[in-house]
Amino acid sequence: MSFLGIDIGGTKVALRAEHEGSAEVSEYSFAWPGPGLDVAEDLRLLRERVVVTVPQESITAAGVSVPATVDSAGKVVAWPVRPSWVGLDFGAELRAIFPGVPVCFADDGDLAAVAEARAADCADLLYVGVGTGIGGGIVLDGRPCPGLTRASCELGHVVVTGSGEVCDCGRRGCVQAAASGPATLRRAARAHGGDVTAARLRYGIEAGESWAVSAVTKSAEALAALIVSVAELCAPNLALIGGGFAAGIPALVPLVAEEVGRLTRLGHEPPPVRPALLGGLSSLHGAVLAARDLAGAAGGAASGAAPSTEISSRARAASR
Repeated sequence: MSFLGIDIGGTKVALRAEHEGSAEVSEYSFAWPGPGLDVAEDLRLLRERVVVTVPQESITAAGVSVPATVDSAGKVVAWPVRPSWVGLDFGAELRAIFPGVPVCFADDGDLAAVAEARAADCADLLYVGVGTGIGGGIVLDGRPCPGLTRASCELGHVVVTGSGEVCDCGRRGCVQAAASGPATLRRAARAHGGDVTAARLRYGIEAGESWAVSAVTKSAEALAALIVSVAELCAPNLALIGGGFAAGIPALVPLVAEEVGRLTRLGHEPPPVRPALLGGLSSLHGAVLAARDLAGAAGGAASGAAPSTEISSRARAASR
C-alpha cells in the first residue's frame, strides 16, 4: 500500500509518498505559479504534475493539505491570495484527479499540528506555521481542535494589535499581517531602505544589524502574544513554531521564546516554545497521515472495526 500526501502552499506544491512495510519515501515539489493565473490553469498544472510524478494505480489513499477556507460542502469560500478559487468545488476536483482512489482534505494548519503532535508525542500541543501566511493548529487530547463540525483553527487571524497593516483578510491587527514572512520582510525593507530577501535578513540578524534584529523582534512579539493568548485558553504543554520562513530564520524561535517568558504571569506558566520537529514539512507529513487514517477508516469499515478519529475528525473525504 502507498499513501500520498499533497501540500498545496502559497508558492509551491509538495508531494510525499510513503509505502507500507518499507522505509522508502518519495518526495517531489514544484513551483506554484503566482496568483495572477486563473483557477483552471492552476488545476491543470496540479493534475499534470500529480499524474506525471505518481502512478495512480499505486496509490491506496491520498490526503491533501489546503490553505484555503473550504466549507462543509467542499467549496472554497475564501483564499485571499487566489481569489479565482472562490466557489470551486474542491472535493469534485480531487475526485477528478484521483478517480477511484479514496481522497480527503483538511486545513494545512490543522494537519501540520497533528503531524507535529505525533512527532513530539504530545497530546496537547500548539503549532504555529510561519510562511507566506501564518497558519497552525491546536491539538487537545490527541485530537485537532475545534473539530469537524465547527471550523478550522485560524491562528493567523487571531487579533494581536488594534492597529498595523491590513491583513489579506481585510482586517487590521491579525498576527498574519504582523508576523508572516512577507510582513517581516516588508518591515525589514523599510528599515534597511531597500528590498530585503529572507537570506539577507538572516545574514543581517547573524551580523547583529539593528534593522534586521528590530524587524524580526517585532514579529516575535506578535507571535508571542498569540501563543500566550492561546495558552490562557487551552493550556497546551508545548508550543512549536515551523513553516518555511521560520525554518529559514533560526533566530526567530528563540526571540519568540524570550518574549513569551517575559509575558508570563504568576501561577500561569506558558508552554515551552521550540522549533517544529518537522521543519517546513509539517503540513505535508500531516497530509500523509490523513491518507493513512482514511485508508484505515475504509479498512475498518470493511472489517467492522472502529476507525481512528484523530485526523478523520478534521479531514473531509472527497470521495462519494
